[in-house]
Amino acid sequence: MEFHHHGYVSENPRLLPASGIGLDRPEQLPEYMDVLIVGSGPAGMIAAAQLSMYPNVHTRIIERRPHRLILGQADGIQARSVETFQAFGFADEITNEAYQITEMAFWKPAADGSDAIERTARTIDDPEGISEFPHLIVNQARVLDYFAEFMANSPSRMLPDYGWDFEDLTIHDAGEYPVEVTLRRTCDGVGEGEAEGTVKVVRAKYVVGCDGARSKVRKSIGRTLKGDAANHAWGVMDVVASTDFPDIRLKCAIQSRSGGNILHIPREGGHLFRMYVDLGIVDTADGGAIRQTRIEEIISKAQEIMKPYTLEIKDVAWHSVYEVGHRLTDKFDNCRAEDDQARVFITGDACHTHSAKAGQGMNVSMQDGFNIGWKLGQVLSGRGGDALLRTYCEERRVVAHDLITFDKEWSTLMATPSEEFEDPNFLEDFYVKTAEFPAGFMTCYTPSLVTAGDKDQTLATGFPIGKRFHSYPVDRVCDATIHELGHLHVADGRWRVYIFADGSTPADSPKVEQWSQWWMNDAASPQVTITPADGDTDAVFDTKVVYQGDHTAIEHPDVPEAFRPLVGPLKLVNYNKAFGAKVRQRSGEITDFFEARGISREGCVVVVRPDQYVAGVFALEDTTALSEFLHPIFEAS
Repeated sequence: MEFHHHGYVSENPRLLPASGIGLDRPEQLPEYMDVLIVGSGPAGMIAAAQLSMYPNVHTRIIERRPHRLILGQADGIQARSVETFQAFGFADEITNEAYQITEMAFWKPAADGSDAIERTARTIDDPEGISEFPHLIVNQARVLDYFAEFMANSPSRMLPDYGWDFEDLTIHDAGEYPVEVTLRRTCDGVGEGEAEGTVKVVRAKYVVGCDGARSKVRKSIGRTLKGDAANHAWGVMDVVASTDFPDIRLKCAIQSRSGGNILHIPREGGHLFRMYVDLGIVDTADGGAIRQTRIEEIISKAQEIMKPYTLEIKDVAWHSVYEVGHRLTDKFDNCRAEDDQARVFITGDACHTHSAKAGQGMNVSMQDGFNIGWKLGQVLSGRGGDALLRTYCEERRVVAHDLITFDKEWSTLMATPSEEFEDPNFLEDFYVKTAEFPAGFMTCYTPSLVTAGDKDQTLATGFPIGKRFHSYPVDRVCDATIHELGHLHVADGRWRVYIFADGSTPADSPKVEQWSQWWMNDAASPQVTITPADGDTDAVFDTKVVYQGDHTAIEHPDVPEAFRPLVGPLKLVNYNKAFGAKVRQRSGEITDFFEARGISREGCVVVVRPDQYVAGVFALEDTTALSEFLHPIFEAS
């Protein structure tokens, strides 16, 4: 962490100095605001957390419940999400309390033809090492708690406004706050005029609907979920039990000969586990009766599938029944014509629904919220316009479509009797071969306003443009400490500009020196034209340099000006921006960032968006291309 640049800090450094709306934040829900977020689920909370770092943007997040979530339904946290948590400062904490999935066991009908099940395979969860972070299982409520803590510690001091339900909205053609929203109080509040049932009308510049599959926000803008009708039902239960099943603390796919299938997920804490129990095909004339299946029936079904092993349920923390349905809206915003202004956005289950088998619901929803959060923050800070906001729908709908395609295949395979596979190892092979998708790493944004073309991709083959920035260790020059470069990317709304040098030291890196002079002084430089005159040097662009050699050969005073920014009211030099690529690990192995990530020895520029996705790769000498890419992103409408 970096602190003390605003003066000496002796208390929690994560509690940032209050500023903007955080200096006098209204306790009660005000009549006017910049952004109203509806729903405090994963998408809503990450969007709010990102916007909380823009203290001059007044954001409120409402929730119909009168209090924080106590028992969350989602629990699977993919590695991409843990990378995201690192940007919000709680990856280590949540990893320590979570269950970590390291292997998956596959159980099938016994080869002797009996009704028993037997283990046929155990696979490594991430055999390719696609992330330095693990695959986690943890209660959704804890994820939301961590985002709430981040918001409360932010300069805007944001807190959720509990006890408000969204009723409807109207988008007006004019006015500073064109979105008129009607809300209803769901419980008695502390302030005057906040009795249960009270109707309140508020005005906002933008509304983000994160209110689930039955979204009222979606309905208010005339969007509908379309797709396949649900035709397969699953009972899900969080339980503690006594059992002689040997893999009770491993993730398992269990297929029986006649009793159906189970997806078994151990939970955090060492005792709790979740079972998705196959309830079979749903009759089209069912009329929703399957959703009334009693917990006793789900338990009995699970016990039948688990034979010859016993399963004695001691306590049920939560259970439900759901039907697998795959649905998607045609757009994720209110725009219907080219000249419509994007004012209302929907995220998560409000715009895409699917099964829980791939563990993607919460994970994809959070990336929706992260995506729209930084874009709204940038626009409302005067550094972007409607064209930037329209990229939200363009980018995220493709991701949702790909997810639904994958989930259809995976959920179908999970419900298929093992004897119907021509290859008896098909299910486990499919799980291993497609691991990168459910882990969250197959998202690749296509060229757009915020994602450049691939003309210079060969300069950094390990950073595919449009995919998330894949971290790797570097050695910091100023203090000889080893850091994962990507872990220094804080969710503060800034763009990252990583300079990979054309030499081992400042003295033998002439391209970096020339680039620095251009970046800091040229009238065409985004640093010169976009950075506010009264802000820190790195207020908009967090610029770092990685030299090819060992950090011991580099003297910090020799590092170019672009990587020695002045920060805080005291205008202190930030020494933390220069790194060496060759790192001696504790094992004695020397790792090389350039070699590991396919960086050209000629050097290059890698631009990373505020949501950790690679926006572009550029030659060090091609400053024109870099300028022509960045400037339009920051142009206000």
